[in-house]
Amino acid sequence: MKHWLFVFAILLAIPAIAKADTLISQSYLSKSPLVPGTIVGLVKNSTDTVEETSTSTSAYILGVVIDNAGSQLSISSEKSNEVHVATSGVEPVLVSDINGSLGVGDPITSSPIKGVGMKATDNVKIVGVAQEAFPNGSASKQTYKDNKGQQQTVKLGQISALVNVSYYYKQPDKTVIPSAIQNIANALAGKKVDALPIIISIGIFVMAMIVVVSIVFSLIRSSIISVGRNPMAQSAVYRNVIQLSLLIILILGVAVGSIFMILTKL
Repeated sequence: MKHWLFVFAILLAIPAIAKADTLISQSYLSKSPLVPGTIVGLVKNSTDTVEETSTSTSAYILGVVIDNAGSQLSISSEKSNEVHVATSGVEPVLVSDINGSLGVGDPITSSPIKGVGMKATDNVKIVGVAQEAFPNGSASKQTYKDNKGQQQTVKLGQISALVNVSYYYKQPDKTVIPSAIQNIANALAGKKVDALPIIISIGIFVMAMIVVVSIVFSLIRSSIISVGRNPMAQSAVYRNVIQLSLLIILILGVAVGSIFMILTKL
């Protein structure tokens, strides 16, 4: 009878165990106090010291600072300057709207403000994904200096996020331009190029190639005919070849220059 009572008690406890938070945190050293929700990474060339991450140090993201009391299992060094860092689980994270509003499921990476996250919009290391929208009722305004030294006002707050450090890869925008051509255009212009300039450039390139092929075909045909009729006309043929070759180079030069101007200016 006692055996069955024990089994029954275990069965009742299974749902509670399944719902239990299995979050594990580990303590790291910190040179300055860090509040819960701060995004941190390992200090370069260190294995036990963390610091607030920013845009320039997002590659070192490790996790999020949490309150030690919120961890089911913590590995501590019992030192006064330690902070507990969660690398998995649902935790509050400090975020901003620097890169736009956050929605549920949006990836979070480091922002220009140390320790604060923002929406990831490019290939970058992330700390996790948002579990709620931001800005929300807890948002407050703060100013910071951007990379150009200008003052910017942003909203800061705290949201719940699924912490899971990984790399986020931006999906390419759907466009009528093949990705290979888009990449070539971007490389030539040194920036992202819109579809219209690329289409115009392709048109110019195709027209130039048609003209060049027509000239080459006419040159070869006329040379064969001239030599066939008069073998002594070789010097005239060579002269025509040089002249038409210079014309072809000029046409290609104008085409390339026009394409470059369109890609960089439009």
